[in-house]
Amino acid sequence: MFAIIQTGGKQYLVEEGQTLKVEKLEKADGEKIEFEALLVSDDEGKDTKVGTPFVPNAKVAASVVETAKGPKITIIKYKPKSKYRRKTGHRQPYTAIKIEKITA
Repeated sequence: MFAIIQTGGKQYLVEEGQTLKVEKLEKADGEKIEFEALLVSDDEGKDTKVGTPFVPNAKVAASVVETAKGPKITIIKYKPKSKYRRKTGHRQPYTAIKIEKITA
């Protein structure tokens, strides 16, 4: 069984037992989260329910694995002939969640 959920302005295709990284959520490690499903389907695709925008009574239960920062991205700004150079970096925070149960 799989579902499509929405969090952090993005949509994710999830299955039970899957671990994925989403935009940072203000939850502690080990805390349970529940998402509403936009679409729910069985493995064969014969019983598919599409919501408007959410499927009624369809929930995706997950738990927070960790909250951390992603890899460092280097940003360099440069203008020729003017001695202008700037080097900065950024690490995007994320929350890793584990999908435990999908109910439809």
